[in-house]
Amino acid sequence: MTMLKVQNLKASIGNVEILKGIDLEIGNGELHAVMGPNGSGKSTLCHVLMGNNDYQAKGEVTLNGDDILSIPQNERAKKGIFQSFQYPVGLPGVTLKEFTESFLGDIEEEELIKMSKTFDLEDFLDRDVNVDLSGGEKKRSEIFQLSLMKPSLALLDEIDSGLDIDAIKSVASLINENRDEKTSYILVTHYSRILKYLDVDKVHIVVNGKIVKSGSNELIEEVDSGGYTQYQEEN
Repeated sequence: MTMLKVQNLKASIGNVEILKGIDLEIGNGELHAVMGPNGSGKSTLCHVLMGNNDYQAKGEVTLNGDDILSIPQNERAKKGIFQSFQYPVGLPGVTLKEFTESFLGDIEEEELIKMSKTFDLEDFLDRDVNVDLSGGEKKRSEIFQLSLMKPSLALLDEIDSGLDIDAIKSVASLINENRDEKTSYILVTHYSRILKYLDVDKVHIVVNGKIVKSGSNELIEEVDSGGYTQYQEEN
């Protein structure tokens, strides 16, 4: 069953067009990787799907059959869209426990502690969100929040950025372990490193604001061997 359907999505900032007609369809529980060179528009896709007001967007986007392009960011979040960031923002004065309770409501403390242990974050519950944490700890915290929220669509923007190989493996393992039919993923990345540890359903190559090629995991190896220049030359 189709969870997200994107048709002819275009987006711009002022007079600069960044997305130039994106078509994308993701089924329930699927993980799609979006790869491309710097400045190709892959992160913009996440921002536009989340409803970032910096962009003027047009086209058709439905989530579980409902139009979302016409509704504001907070309403999209309520409909089940979660976005992680390349550089997670710190929240001084707000502990991880307080933050999770703010969107979960009356979750039992025992259950919260149990979940945090799964992510090796029990000692972080009473610490401020994303303050004085390493890159890997911040990304684990975001996956922890994602697992608690159980969104329909998770937008993971450069979640492997700045991580060493051990942290990449750890984050990938947490994503794999917490996947189910309720949540679909768009994972944006410039490099193939994290994709080697994930169960990816489909790969899309974005160049100059368009998806120029889609396929299986074989595309990951194609990028590794030939880089993105091969697609830029074709387009």
